[in-house]
Amino acid sequence: MNKEEERKRFKALYEGILTLRNKEECAAFLRDLCTMQELEDLAERFAIAKLLAKEVTYRGISGDTGASTTTVSRVSHWYHHGTGGYRTVISRMHK
Repeated sequence: MNKEEERKRFKALYEGILTLRNKEECAAFLRDLCTMQELEDLAERFAIAKLLAKEVTYRGISGDTGASTTTVSRVSHWYHHGTGGYRTVISRMHK
């Protein structure tokens, strides 16, 4: 697939997500879209990001979530050097 087609697919996915009206619709969409393992992985990454926001240590996060320190490190990279998506969502959840 070329980059333009990939960009269009991403845009369609984002637009689809933005049509969801509540947690139940979101849960139904994600369950249809993802395997249980993919959902578990997404949930684990988000849990790690929330703990990073609270400045919990890697070892503490690993102990709390069961995630490897390698996974914590990967999430930390995107939390600190990514596009700000984690921070946006986490800050909006705490308002």
